[in-house]
Amino acid sequence: MDPIQKINQIEGDLVNFKITTKNDLQLANMIYGGKNNQVIKVGSGFDVHEFESGDTIKLFGIKLPFNKKLKGHSDADVGFHALTDAILGAIGKGDIGEHFPPSNSKWKNKSSEIFLLYSKKLMDENGYKINNLDITLICEKPKISKYKTKFKKNISTLLNIKFQDVNVKATTTEKLGFLGREEGMACHAVITVSRNES
Repeated sequence: MDPIQKINQIEGDLVNFKITTKNDLQLANMIYGGKNNQVIKVGSGFDVHEFESGDTIKLFGIKLPFNKKLKGHSDADVGFHALTDAILGAIGKGDIGEHFPPSNSKWKNKSSEIFLLYSKKLMDENGYKINNLDITLICEKPKISKYKTKFKKNISTLLNIKFQDVNVKATTTEKLGFLGREEGMACHAVITVSRNES
């Protein structure tokens, strides 16, 4: 005869229940909000523009006084260009050059805000929302630390996301290469987006 085994009890969890029927599954979806079906994607964008004679640089839609300007077909907003490419990349919709070719005079001197809002519209139409943005400006000059809050406010307003979900930082190339020689400016943007799959 087997000796009597001591039975131990453990405390259960109300939401950790067995799924047997269709009603059980519906209840589980209500509790977890369909999070198990969430698709997360990452996009990366990079852009660079050279400097030319001027007195203002436009970054993320904000004008900065400087002794040069950025050269480009549109307004050469290197920040918005990188961000537009990051969004298009995350949703699998090509790149900025496919949608706004520089060979088309229609986009000459146009505000890059148009490109950004177009990519956001495509993202919305495909059911994605932005989780967060991480953006790096690469240049020796101008120093942009005092403009970072303005950049973040403008980006978060245009994309209709929380201020705290936007991160903007800057670095140099330690005087190396064309960026180090102060011949231009580059920007790298990384974005995560998500949508719930039915």
